[in-house]
Amino acid sequence: MAALLHSAGSAEERAAAGKAARAGAPRSSHADWAPASDRPDPVELLEGQATSRVGQLVPLRYGRMLVSPFTFYRGAAAVMAADLAGAPRSGFDVQLCGDAHLSNFGAYASPDRELVFDVNDFDETLPGPWEWDVMRLAASFSVAGRERGFKRRERLAIVAAMAAEYRGAMQRMAALGNLEVWYTKMDVEAIARGWESAAGEKEAATFRRNLEKTRAKDRMRALSKLTREVDGKLRIVSEPPLIVPLDELAEEGVDVEAVVLKIIADYRDTLPEDRRVLLDGYRFVDAALKVVGVGSVGTRAFVVLMLGRDGGDPLFLQAKEAQRSVLEPYAAPSAFENQGERVVQGQRLTQAASDILLGWVKVKGIDGKLRDFYVRQLWDQKGSAKVENMDARALTTYAQICGTTLAHAHARSGDRIAIAAYLGKSDTFDRAIAAFAETYADQNERDYAALKAAADEGRIEVLAAA
Repeated sequence: MAALLHSAGSAEERAAAGKAARAGAPRSSHADWAPASDRPDPVELLEGQATSRVGQLVPLRYGRMLVSPFTFYRGAAAVMAADLAGAPRSGFDVQLCGDAHLSNFGAYASPDRELVFDVNDFDETLPGPWEWDVMRLAASFSVAGRERGFKRRERLAIVAAMAAEYRGAMQRMAALGNLEVWYTKMDVEAIARGWESAAGEKEAATFRRNLEKTRAKDRMRALSKLTREVDGKLRIVSEPPLIVPLDELAEEGVDVEAVVLKIIADYRDTLPEDRRVLLDGYRFVDAALKVVGVGSVGTRAFVVLMLGRDGGDPLFLQAKEAQRSVLEPYAAPSAFENQGERVVQGQRLTQAASDILLGWVKVKGIDGKLRDFYVRQLWDQKGSAKVENMDARALTTYAQICGTTLAHAHARSGDRIAIAAYLGKSDTFDRAIAAFAETYADQNERDYAALKAAADEGRIEVLAAA
């Protein structure tokens, strides 16, 4: 993490460095993206990712990506990482989310049990140019706007509003002290009040309903949805290929409980001492393979059920495989040998409040290969916005919220003073990012068509989305 330390010098010197960076990377230059002449085949990039994933699940991943250009975009972080490698950069690195599309922002319960809004996916986190996250987020709004049938001018306005809010929030962060920046968070109730005045009465009512659903998506909901009683004991339900208990996957003679207990013990070692005491109050009950997400499909993800005081005191842990970040070929390698630790440390550095049970572990699979995992709570009041139903006004408001949130995340690790000075007070950067987003949304549609053609030609196997 040492590379992310703020540059030496006074605030005035850091601001001067930010302004000077415009000479090498003019703010308007962010509009000029075009596919490289030697641009990799997007289908080949996705096929390359598939080689390290569970082979039986790869067709499901393709099926989910082929639902629409937007779901394709969600799963194509590796494709965009290659495209952004040659984009202009000001020279100021931050801890990147790494996959900052609009669906990777959302609400979740903080350790004090208040709902906060933040970036919530860090599978690709890595130090790198702050511009990459902003451009990934910007293009996601253009792609989503097209799916909603918005006109080009509406999409440009939505993305420009997001970029303007990122710029304004970064300038506000630049004026704060380091501790104030660290303590800054997006309170969901405050967002709800702002949403009611900005997005309209109908959208405000929808927002409130989604908020209540988020609060209800907790460990007790998981208990009722994911388990049933078998011979007097709680067991995770079997719904292949989406949920498969480990007992059904293990070879004959394998003591599944002993294997899982060893993994839990190794994970426990990565927790602070007080969290170890908390974890020790729970006993293992069952575990299963559980398919999640769009881009993550095919990586190994397991859910572990543990019980505390009694059958009404569950703890659900999710252990999710962490492979190397898709950004790594184009940025410095991770400082962490275990990719699970890379995810956990990146999340802690970026979020204003993180899961108290975040940890990591290395596991030997039944094929004898060692794989890295990070561990977190499952369904801890997690929820995301329903952008598929938003009108242009509401999507603009949501874009502004995401822009502010991303700026807060970047300000925690990067040189917020230099970045704010680089962005400046004019809308030059905002307009450039909006133009880029439209150009890249065009490219995304071509890439989506290429994957669809590969499916039609039988080059890839596709399983209908589930």
